[in-house]
Amino acid sequence: MKLVVVSAGLSVPSSTRLLADRLAAVAAPAATAPEPAPADVRVVELRDLAVEIAHTFTNGFPAPALADAFAEVAAADGLIVVTPVFSASYSGLFKSFFDALSVTDEDALTGKPVLIAATGGTARHSLVLEYALRPLFAYLKGVVVPTGVYAASEDWGAEGLDARIERAGTELAALMAGAAGPAGSSTRRPQPKRDSFDEVTPFAQRLASLGVPGTVGPPPAGPHGPLHRIG
Repeated sequence: MKLVVVSAGLSVPSSTRLLADRLAAVAAPAATAPEPAPADVRVVELRDLAVEIAHTFTNGFPAPALADAFAEVAAADGLIVVTPVFSASYSGLFKSFFDALSVTDEDALTGKPVLIAATGGTARHSLVLEYALRPLFAYLKGVVVPTGVYAASEDWGAEGLDARIERAGTELAALMAGAAGPAGSSTRRPQPKRDSFDEVTPFAQRLASLGVPGTVGPPPAGPHGPLHRIG
């Protein structure tokens, strides 16, 4: 079983990477319990891939190092994603990585358990998990863990952070174990590629079906043939 950690921290050392490592330390052994060997943890440091990520948008394809990172994410049984908060949202580097991934493989995160986390200088940005990260990974068709973890500067060493990390890591592990099945083989159902918005009836045709003057279009079909407006 593989657990992939995506960290968008920029400094060394980084509180973002520290939070990511602590979440992985809980989730990796819990995902394979009662087996003694924890899940295999791979870390993707976006700081090291910044240039390749930018070039992907201009070149149209990922460089080898970035392609390897994409492959790791796509093959993961679970993801931990952690970003610093910039301007009340996720960092541009973090968003660009997942934008480039979705262009390369739009189904890379489909059905995949994802634990979202963020770090910031003040607790006032804690809702970034709910209004930025959770919608992003729901859009990418991931299965987002109910508990997200936000760590402000004052949270390190304070009461409460350890409990949130433990709860979120355990929830991710449960989703990973459920997706892998009892024998470790994935039971994740493939999602249909068809989008419900692919077949949209033109607005003019909808108006014509209602008999609106000045519109042209075929009448709507009923169970016994075309329907015609009376009156």
